[in-house]
Amino acid sequence: MGPQTRYALSGDVNIAYQVIGEGPIDLVFVMGWVSNIDEFWTEPSFANFLQRLARFSRLIVFDKRGTGLSDRVDEKNLPTLEQRMDDVRAVMDAAGSKRAALLGISEGGPMCSLFAATYPERTAALLAFGSYPRAMCAPDYPWGRTEEWVRDWVELIRTKWGSGPVGLEARVPSRINDAQFREWWTHYLVRSATPKAVLALTRMNMQVDMRHVLPAIRVPTLIMHRTGDRALPVEGGRYMAQHIRGAKLIEFPGDDHLPWTSDPEPVLAEIEAFVTGTRPVEEADRVLATVMFADIVDSTQRAVAIGDRAWTKELQEFYGLARRQLERFRGREIDTAGDGYFATFDGPARAVRCAQNLTREMSQLGLTIRAGLHTGEVEIIGEKVGGIAVHIGARIAGHAGPGEVVVSNTVKDLVAGSGLQFEDRGVRPLKGVPGEWRLYRASP
Repeated sequence: MGPQTRYALSGDVNIAYQVIGEGPIDLVFVMGWVSNIDEFWTEPSFANFLQRLARFSRLIVFDKRGTGLSDRVDEKNLPTLEQRMDDVRAVMDAAGSKRAALLGISEGGPMCSLFAATYPERTAALLAFGSYPRAMCAPDYPWGRTEEWVRDWVELIRTKWGSGPVGLEARVPSRINDAQFREWWTHYLVRSATPKAVLALTRMNMQVDMRHVLPAIRVPTLIMHRTGDRALPVEGGRYMAQHIRGAKLIEFPGDDHLPWTSDPEPVLAEIEAFVTGTRPVEEADRVLATVMFADIVDSTQRAVAIGDRAWTKELQEFYGLARRQLERFRGREIDTAGDGYFATFDGPARAVRCAQNLTREMSQLGLTIRAGLHTGEVEIIGEKVGGIAVHIGARIAGHAGPGEVVVSNTVKDLVAGSGLQFEDRGVRPLKGVPGEWRLYRASP
């Protein structure tokens, strides 16, 4: 369940909005393209991103006119950037926000830029991610859309809207093989706008050219972009940073267009540091964590039986389900190799429940996995982790039978009172690890 939806009146149009968090700074989140604020909360990675923003701010999200839960508009009379800017002002007034930082995603960036230049007294800061100053190509701006691209895009909307994940390959290539995410994306788009509305928004967005506005922006500005962005090239972000006085540009590695997919933590850290003036506490070199290793039982025989193409598909389904459960139980993917999956958690009970859910879901697909878990101190090595606790977790997974979740005595002791039940599997040696270890099987 997401936050309560309220409405602000902008002229004669009702704009749906939500307020989350109680931080000292108001932050208005302006989603690009189309949106549905209720659907934000049905995708764990998106919900986690917004909840993280709400830790240090009073976060305000809304649906632009013509999209999501806001009033539909006459597609023949396209909403202007000025009207959309008025919608932001109406939402801020309704939410009791006198001054706020604005975070514009993709085409939300130009509108936020116009607002910042027009109402600097109400703009604490301007932030844009994956944005641009002009939509179409021009002799002095070669990074925009071409007429051919627009024709193909319009045809795609007319023929595929509602029947598939339109635009996903360019916007979130990291999740293109995640079946559940593809399904969510398709549903999200349908709930966000009708085909006619999307075509109208496309026509409006193709007319956007904010280049002349950029020099008039006088508020603190942070421009963020991923260098491999497939939807909008990084040159658009660089152009904005070059033409806004004092703007800070941060480029992140990766191909995803949206900030809340792929690796969102560095993005969130920069947003928090810019908005609050305080960077979140850096992670220690060594932390206590629960490691989880899971792999598919008899994977070699399975691959031979069904062939390479079908096996690759099953592997992707496994990874997709694992990532879905990780987002639900606040885990972090560390690595995938062959038929295996390695993740860490900051709580052992969540780790056990994640492994149990993943085991059940895989069995419903006709696949059997096994999992091993251990809690111990791990060494942070960039985006990876290492140390003896990792080796112990991997060895414990080797003692798990088909469909089993096996844990160390440490995990069992730390989850006391959680309601989880375990069966004693006795004392076992772990190859390459000193001593003997008492293992337990988590009851299904």
